[in-house]
Amino acid sequence: MGQEMADPDEVRQESDRFSLRSNLFVPASAERAYAVFTGSLADWWVREYTWSGPQALAALGVEPRAGGMLYEIGPYGFRNDWGRVLTWDPPRRLVFTWQIGPDRVPVPDPAGASEVEVLFHPEGPELTRVEVEHRYFDRHGTAAEGYREALTAGWHELLCRYLATVARTT
Repeated sequence: MGQEMADPDEVRQESDRFSLRSNLFVPASAERAYAVFTGSLADWWVREYTWSGPQALAALGVEPRAGGMLYEIGPYGFRNDWGRVLTWDPPRRLVFTWQIGPDRVPVPDPAGASEVEVLFHPEGPELTRVEVEHRYFDRHGTAAEGYREALTAGWHELLCRYLATVARTT
C-alpha cells in the first residue's frame, strides 16, 4: 500500500493554543477527495501511528455515517475505536471526535476528546481545497498545548501522505 509522501510545502498549517488548521489542494474532484480521505484511510494513514503497529495492523476504517466509528483492527481481530463520526456530509464535510489522549491511551468519554473537521471545497473539476481543523485540544487537560504541538507534525505527515495517495489514485 502507498506510504509515499507529497512535497511537504504543499500542506500549510497554522495554529493557536488549542487548535490546528491545515490546508492543501488535491488534484481531484471533491467527491474523489472525500472518498480517499474516508474510504482509503489504510492507504495513507501512517501505520506507525496505530496501536497495532505496521506489522500487525489488519485494517483502518471509517464507518460511513453519523454515529459511525473510526477504528483500527489489529492482531487476532482486536478492534479499537478511536473516534466517532459526528457529521457525515459527502462530499462537503466530515467531523469526528479524536478519542486518543496525549499519552496515546484511548479516551472513552467523548467529552474529553478533541474534534477534527474536514471541509472539501471544489476549486475546479479536478481540484479541491481540503481544510482540516483539529480543535478543542483543551479537552485533553494539562497536556493540551504539548499535544497540539506534537500533532502539528503528525497531521502534516498524514496530509502529505493523503495528498500523495489522491494524486496516485486519480
